[in-house]
Amino acid sequence: MIRILIALFFSTFLFSQPNENDEKQIEKFFKTSLLEGNSYEWLDYLSNRIGSRLSGSLGAERAVAWTKEALDSMGLDRVYLQAVKVPKWVRGPKEFALIETAPGVTFNVPITALGGSVATPSVGLKAPVIEVHGIEELKALGKENIEGKIVFYNRPMQADLISTFQAYSGCVDQRYDGAREASEYGAVGVIVRSMNLRLDDLPHTGAMSYGDQQVSQRIPAAAISTNAAEKLSYLLRLEPKLKFLFRQQCKTYPDVWSNNVIGEIQGSVFPNEVIVVGGHLDSWDLGDGAHDDGAGVVQSMEVLRLFKITGYQPKRTIRVVLFMNEENGLRGGNAYAQSALSSNEQHIFALESDAGGFTPRGFSFSCSDSEFAQVQSWKPLFKPYLIHYFEQGGSGADIRPLKNNYNVLAGLRPDSQRYFDHHHAENDTFDAVNKRELELGAATMTSLIYLYDTYGLVGPIPNSLDR
Repeated sequence: MIRILIALFFSTFLFSQPNENDEKQIEKFFKTSLLEGNSYEWLDYLSNRIGSRLSGSLGAERAVAWTKEALDSMGLDRVYLQAVKVPKWVRGPKEFALIETAPGVTFNVPITALGGSVATPSVGLKAPVIEVHGIEELKALGKENIEGKIVFYNRPMQADLISTFQAYSGCVDQRYDGAREASEYGAVGVIVRSMNLRLDDLPHTGAMSYGDQQVSQRIPAAAISTNAAEKLSYLLRLEPKLKFLFRQQCKTYPDVWSNNVIGEIQGSVFPNEVIVVGGHLDSWDLGDGAHDDGAGVVQSMEVLRLFKITGYQPKRTIRVVLFMNEENGLRGGNAYAQSALSSNEQHIFALESDAGGFTPRGFSFSCSDSEFAQVQSWKPLFKPYLIHYFEQGGSGADIRPLKNNYNVLAGLRPDSQRYFDHHHAENDTFDAVNKRELELGAATMTSLIYLYDTYGLVGPIPNSLDR
């Protein structure tokens, strides 16, 4: 903290204060986005004409083709596809589940298979249930209390945390690792409370992992809605010997080829210095992925469009990257970073939008104290737009592999209070996105990209040929 305060003190002398040209240019971006923006129209097409875009699906490939066509129409200097091999997991017919408190006494409950899960037997899986509130409880219970049962992970997101992403991080391990851990104690399946602060009837999917487990050891895993989780927990207190039955017919196929979609405007002064803006093109298969991450895709595309239609010519190369396979593998982000490394490209800054299309509040930055001091000197430029959140720590999953010892990574931070109401659920749909909020986010991203293009980094860039 002391180092940050010192850096901020000296920033008064190191960095020029926001000037009138910056203020006018940023105002132009906001006005153009709000009056002539294209992000909402693009999202309408991506969500309603293409729909869900799970890696390896037809929807994902249609999205690749359409976004490339849209970028081609913008008159960019270069548009291309970057091949990447991705997993192909198919959900199959709709899942089914019920709670049986006594022979013939049953209650249907909504569930959804977790991404990457194996199927149940064709007739379903029926077994007694044991409730836990975290993976750490498994060891205390021991194999004698778990073997032959379905483990019910029922730790909710922590409601008193203002940061909903912090609340999500606090319980997502039971979804991702829960099946693998429970199988070590002889469990035959797992049911996981949906990662959602709201009580509703919508189960939320998401990625899970078996690690290096043999296929024969893998057990099926599903998410249960928050209302149904509350009901199951209540009924277990009344009837500890109740049974749970669920059926899912998901399947994993061999990996298939897909693509990242990339477009760029070449820099006029420092073309070898690359600035990336992006989101992930894939989505889960329950809704249409409007917030996660259709919003980030169209906002990132809009950054380059706003540069073009306002007549702004960047000094540095501005590249939009629409990453494939963030949801269940991060193959696109890793492939892009590996290509950048092998090509010795100098990525000085990268910005990701993957937190929904809600009202922008600011950014989080992964950077040194001196670089963050420069960011803080720009904060007054965003104040007229009620964007005040500038914090160190975190950026985005797809751009994280680009981090080195000199560059800056950032994540757009919209208001997060409603995000997990939709995250990975069937109500992540176009009608849940507000046009004005989406356009404000696009203008906010464009403004930060503009500032990094104008001022670059504080520190030196190793092996730079054009500075």
